[in-house]
Amino acid sequence: MKAILALEDGRQFEGEAFGATGSCTGEVCFNTSMTGYQEVVTDPSYRGQIVAMTYPLIGNYGVNDLDAESSQPHVRGFVVEELCQVPSNWRSDGNLSDYFERHGIIGIEGIDTRALTKHLRQRGAMRACLTTDAVSGDEACRQAAQSPPMAGSDFVKEVTTPEPYRWDPNSEHSREWELPNTNASQQITVGNDHYAALPEARYRIAAYDFGIKHNILRRLRQEGFDVEVLPARTPASAVLDLAPDGLFLSNGPGDPDALGDIHSEIRTLFGKLPIFGICLGHQVLGHALGGKTFKLKFGHRGGNQPVKDLRSGKVAITSQNHGFAVDADSLPAGVEVTHINLNDGTVEGLRSTAHPTFSVQYHPEAAPGPNDARYFFSEFAKLIEDSREHR
Repeated sequence: MKAILALEDGRQFEGEAFGATGSCTGEVCFNTSMTGYQEVVTDPSYRGQIVAMTYPLIGNYGVNDLDAESSQPHVRGFVVEELCQVPSNWRSDGNLSDYFERHGIIGIEGIDTRALTKHLRQRGAMRACLTTDAVSGDEACRQAAQSPPMAGSDFVKEVTTPEPYRWDPNSEHSREWELPNTNASQQITVGNDHYAALPEARYRIAAYDFGIKHNILRRLRQEGFDVEVLPARTPASAVLDLAPDGLFLSNGPGDPDALGDIHSEIRTLFGKLPIFGICLGHQVLGHALGGKTFKLKFGHRGGNQPVKDLRSGKVAITSQNHGFAVDADSLPAGVEVTHINLNDGTVEGLRSTAHPTFSVQYHPEAAPGPNDARYFFSEFAKLIEDSREHR
């Protein structure tokens, strides 16, 4: 079946549909990851977006329940150059096209994703319409231009948990899979599953769910955190009533500037709890500390973004997914920029010099991507330990 990807500036791409049929609109952006497409489509941070993968062959290892980052896909649409029709992997439960059809996600293949990516790099991420309906390309462009922009959007309300819950209370879903006998010092559970045993939960933390990924929750539990996940609009007073050891601010979709009520709640918690933020949580923290954010031209999305730690001079290759950034010039005294992106110099990390509070723009839990920045979870644990000593 024919499909059209039409951009608001008039550019059109024709290809073949897969997954569901119909029409959708959203901001079209690109991701440079070579693997991890299932983690991408199920990441709540992509709510409201049509994602194009720059790697040419997608779907070759299928999909499975264990690799999903949430309970469902969140992309509006998906764009690939070539879709693998016959996936081959021992963990696969099915193919990407059937998975999209079940969840109502429209896909398009057979277009020049290099041309699309180059266009978005030159013109910037923009609104688009992906359709299999019998409409002209010009009409699809008009639908794209009439759709809501990403700037000013609040998608957090669509992806946050409606009720609080405790993550993995029985320690069944956070164990890390290990190749057997590769590390003699690593305790491996008896049996055929080869999952590493979890450490004792030493810290009780609250986590604001702005669109939290499962692998973030797994990494937190692997570091010894017992996590109570809270809806995004939970009042600060309710957080303090839980008497947690620390507070985590999650990733999520949309424009951080549209979350003014959340900024205010976070602001009241400074100095009362150690705070660690990731991605949208980093941007929300930047606002709460008195800074501002701005929309990037085409964002950072992929597993190969170089970040420099200004304190040590070390460089890490990181996994990123964001279209907004904290404005360094807007940050007041008492807020230090700790990390920068080496491609464009944008803020990738910050900390408060007055309170036990820090954040990073990228994803230390990866999924997909490298694990260079995984150490931030242990830094959060150390921050909590240090705060305990000074009480």
